[in-house]
Amino acid sequence: MATQQTTGEKKPLREKVLTYYDLILKGQDPSGKKIQFWDEFFLLKSNVEYLSQKVRVLSVQELVALKKSFNLLFRKCVTVLQVDDNNIRNINALQTLCVLMRAVFMKKTGDIVFDVIDVLVGIDSAECQMRNLGESLNKFLAEDYPVSLKNLALRLLLVLVTATDNISTNVFLEYLMMNSVFESLMQILSVPEMRDHHGYDGVVVVTMLINYRKYEAANPYVIKLSVLDDEIALNGFGCVISSVLTEYNRQYSAPIEQPVGFLGQLTSLVSNMLVPSESPQAAVQINEAVLLALYQAVYLNRTFITILTHTRSPSQPPTPTAPAPAVDRSLPVPTPPATPDGGKSLLPKQPTNLLGTFLTFSSILLQNTKDERSVFQARLCLIILMCITEDQFANAFLHDPNMTFPVTLHRASLLHRKVKVERSLQCVPLASSLLDLMVEFMLSHLSRNFRIELYSKSLGIVHRILCYQKRCKVRLAYNWKELWSALVNILKFFISSEDHLLPKYNIFKVADEIAKIFNLFITYGDTFLPNPTTYDELYYELVRMHKVFDDLFAMAQRHTTPGSELRESAQRLSSNLVNICSITAHFRPKVDAWMATHQVASITPEQVLEVVRSNYDTLTLKLQDNLDHFEKYAEKPKEMAFFTQLVRSVAAEIRDSITLSSLQQMSVLTELAAIS
Repeated sequence: MATQQTTGEKKPLREKVLTYYDLILKGQDPSGKKIQFWDEFFLLKSNVEYLSQKVRVLSVQELVALKKSFNLLFRKCVTVLQVDDNNIRNINALQTLCVLMRAVFMKKTGDIVFDVIDVLVGIDSAECQMRNLGESLNKFLAEDYPVSLKNLALRLLLVLVTATDNISTNVFLEYLMMNSVFESLMQILSVPEMRDHHGYDGVVVVTMLINYRKYEAANPYVIKLSVLDDEIALNGFGCVISSVLTEYNRQYSAPIEQPVGFLGQLTSLVSNMLVPSESPQAAVQINEAVLLALYQAVYLNRTFITILTHTRSPSQPPTPTAPAPAVDRSLPVPTPPATPDGGKSLLPKQPTNLLGTFLTFSSILLQNTKDERSVFQARLCLIILMCITEDQFANAFLHDPNMTFPVTLHRASLLHRKVKVERSLQCVPLASSLLDLMVEFMLSHLSRNFRIELYSKSLGIVHRILCYQKRCKVRLAYNWKELWSALVNILKFFISSEDHLLPKYNIFKVADEIAKIFNLFITYGDTFLPNPTTYDELYYELVRMHKVFDDLFAMAQRHTTPGSELRESAQRLSSNLVNICSITAHFRPKVDAWMATHQVASITPEQVLEVVRSNYDTLTLKLQDNLDHFEKYAEKPKEMAFFTQLVRSVAAEIRDSITLSSLQQMSVLTELAAIS
């Protein structure tokens, strides 16, 4: 009975294409000399999982021994893409190429060395085959082809550009330098329908290609992006970035927007009393590829600065229809602590722009600098803002009183305050929001694990804003006391933590940057501060905080002795503190004399301001040069190591997110039928 049941069972039918795969991987010609074989082969649905697994289990010796078989399959795939108009064959050929390239590159790890180009393509025919492949990819991307086909063309490009962690060692990309796909990708970004489906993948491909050997030779993609003046394409580039950042901001704000009932408020209150709340992990799984793309557009293309300022109506980012993009564009975001907000939306409903969206995004990202990856991302964020504040047009827009926007800024939850979201109730120039962001960063990261590089860049951003205001005599209506207070708090922290910080960090350099900012206010503040009263308040704050500056000067003097490693920085700081110390030394006796004359034990701020106004004439200050000068940002050589490491991280992240699963044949047929 058992025998009958066994013989009666039918074995599942084996896909015909698997038999052909097996023959190829045994070094045999599956065609059997049949002329029409390859036409039929590429009509068979490719089995991505099976082929990938079969290639992965091969040893390196077996892989090299199968060179002729791989060359044959690669050549046949390229031939189909070049001359065949059948979309089914083209789709299967592209999927086969994706699997072959990815599986073979995965074998080349560690000490394993072999010529990938020779194994896949063949050295002798590589240039011709890669030229033909490049032409075919351009054809699929630029011309009227189905979404699935364009998607697979981009997927193949993504496999190519992320095949190695060190992108500059990927010799396959040399052929993409000679056979550019830049124009086709820009065309995708220029057409809204194409951009919705393929824009993100296109931006990622351009971003990676720009980083191929850019420090060693002239990279054509760097040059092409630098001179690109097609505002439609650049706007499409910006729309893709804006869509991703907006979605991240929306996901982050969604839990905050949920109304919290009485029970939820009571539970939150009790938990906060028992356990101090911590900042949300704001830098978890940030899409670094998008940040890198934004940086490259801002740094390389001056026209893109205008794209940052284009006003857009708030709307949900478009949701692409099937098939999904080759790279998962989702951004896992941290969950912020729930706060009662009555269910009011924290995202501005008024028109906004990419720059405002990026400021909101930055306020989330800059909350967390606890681990090295989050520091990496925060550094990139500050570099982008530094590039923006160096641009004359961007600064003009930032300070334009007629161009105002509401910007949501998120604040970290600290021990001395609850988590808070600050939103401009009134529309303000974006320069005010940027200064608020920098002030918040300075105040919320004063810890023993001091991030000196981030603080230096944040101070550089503030300094660039002030230099523009001084140069153009722009009077920004801003609460400057908050900035002055933040700067003084940094100095207080240095003084109280001198023993811990000085052996690790050159805090004199950061203190000198702060002193330079104060000197800029002292020397030129009357030309860009809102009114004379604000300038008087600057002197009031300096006199009020005289002990901080006196202690800082004394600390610097202790390290100006011969043999001190920090002698040069300490001497420079001492020199830049001269005017501040002169101000405090000049006005303190005047204040004491006023108190003695009026026989009062304390004095009000208004009375101190009156003393200050009455004694400007007798104040003598030293003229300091180059207060409004700064070293213009340049990626090379200072940031080369940073970006090399960043591109490695981005390549690994994208490679892990690329999906190579077989397309559902029925969905492809349905799409093709609809097109025809």
